[in-house]
Amino acid sequence: MSAVDVRAEPSGERERRARRTPDAPPARAWPWRAGLLLVLAAALGLRAWGVRHGMPYAYNADENAHFVPGAIGLFGHDLNPHYFVNPPAFTYLLHGVFAVWFGGRDGVADAYALDPERVFVVARLTAAAVGTLAVGLVYLAGARLFDRRAGLLAAALLAVAYLPVFYGKLALNDVPTLAPIALSLWGTAGILRRGWTLDFLLAGIGLGLAGATKYTGGIVLLPLLTAAALGPLRGRAALTRTALALAVSAAAFVAANPYAILDFGAFRDGLQHQSDAAGDALGKLGLDHDNGWAYYAWTATWGLGWAPVALALVGLGLLGRRDPRALAVLAPAPLLFVAFMGSQERYFGRWLLPVFPIACLLAAYAVMRLVELAGARLPRLVPVLAATGAVVLCGQGVIYAVHSGLVLSRDDTRNHARAWLVDNVREHGRIVVEPVVPDAWATDVGRPSPRTANGARWVKFPTSRSNIANDGTRIPGKGRIVNIEDYERTLYRGLIDRYEAGGYCHIISGSTQRGRAEAEPGEVPRATAYYRELERRADLVHEASPYRAGAEPVPFSFDFSFNFYPLAYDRPGPVMQVWRLRGGRCAGLSSP
Repeated sequence: MSAVDVRAEPSGERERRARRTPDAPPARAWPWRAGLLLVLAAALGLRAWGVRHGMPYAYNADENAHFVPGAIGLFGHDLNPHYFVNPPAFTYLLHGVFAVWFGGRDGVADAYALDPERVFVVARLTAAAVGTLAVGLVYLAGARLFDRRAGLLAAALLAVAYLPVFYGKLALNDVPTLAPIALSLWGTAGILRRGWTLDFLLAGIGLGLAGATKYTGGIVLLPLLTAAALGPLRGRAALTRTALALAVSAAAFVAANPYAILDFGAFRDGLQHQSDAAGDALGKLGLDHDNGWAYYAWTATWGLGWAPVALALVGLGLLGRRDPRALAVLAPAPLLFVAFMGSQERYFGRWLLPVFPIACLLAAYAVMRLVELAGARLPRLVPVLAATGAVVLCGQGVIYAVHSGLVLSRDDTRNHARAWLVDNVREHGRIVVEPVVPDAWATDVGRPSPRTANGARWVKFPTSRSNIANDGTRIPGKGRIVNIEDYERTLYRGLIDRYEAGGYCHIISGSTQRGRAEAEPGEVPRATAYYRELERRADLVHEASPYRAGAEPVPFSFDFSFNFYPLAYDRPGPVMQVWRLRGGRCAGLSSP
């Protein structure tokens, strides 16, 4: 065997071959396939469990505003999404699924108008299925880069880790991006170990599709280039196939995002808007971390798990001693990713997901090698050690993923609050609803009210527009549009007088809004004064809590208040309170 051939052969395979006798049969494949099928079934089950949460209302603002409506909107015009803050590959996928499932434009339009739950469940199950595909592709990447043991462990970790499980239940692009990332890593592992043309093609296609699904998915470019530089190919052959991979990547990106070229101006503006938003700290009222690096380090401990994070770091050290080329391929990407993302002013837990497949591979490799090292001295305990390693690696994820399924399978507190309003507030009554629910929440699904212009059951105070700027100064005329993150900055005590004068007697408040102000009372003193005034002049007539009996409330968090990770949660949603004012036009209103 030539020197090039030896380098091209995976190290794990060389070790297995060295341990065999000349007439030993090859390892059987069926146990690994059976194990992978079990892992895939668990991954899909965890992602599909509770997939109807919140229905018939979609409470995740991005899910409700971007991907599902965007996919439906494509039926009404050409395929230009006219929105590039997020790339459109997942939107196009949903568009195709809707076309097949609902039979085209009329079918999906009717379902969305009369029974939106059907549409959102199909979209969420699509995300869950693609997320499960990512688990299988991580297995292939690990098996190619190391061996089947590492591949199966890495797949199992990705199957149960909390962030991929929770966001696999939502029609967002974060979890679907993991599939092309894992596809690229599979190809990259092949580039490093053997250098076939097929490997370059797979890595390039995965890279292009990852970037077309979520821009940060392009981080897998770095492992691809490193593997090409360190793999068995040299000279012109390496350069030619690397160029092929990059060309295929560009083609895949354009195929999944054609209007990046056809409407380049809008595409450029979308990228700029995304960059500006990531660097804007003003909207992050209630932020509980001072910098992004500490935040993402903390996120990894619950989104992936304490043990997996520690094992991934151990894996870096073990790879450095045994397989420096694999270390060079895997280590730089997550480190540079966190360095860049942590330097931004805005950060969310799910933004860390693109590096999870690499972290899973490193952690799984560490378990495999530690078992091997311990097994060399205690060979009889290898099965016990392997089982223990798997439990340590996946235990935290299993506990919290199961908890997530239980929580999301129960009624949302916002649905509880709405049911109380239906029973106790007359139709066409006037209410104030904080922006913790979508606009459709005030409408009876499939039965729009003829008494209001927009078909809503109740008349809502216009919280989406304000004459108060973020700095507290007044804006003349019609004022400005208020987004969810600016709402607390528009509050002041005088609003209570306006409510009473206008007959807006019921105020519906949610802890995901009030919690922002209470987390930083010095930042928005007017909001703090507003809530004190509300409590003084109104009666609390209904409260729906998401916490189990006896549990301490979870402080406001941009992650835990929305993904319900802490075990204190018993059902999804914020603490919902309904207040009834006593003065002005509300003075004669009887208590329910």
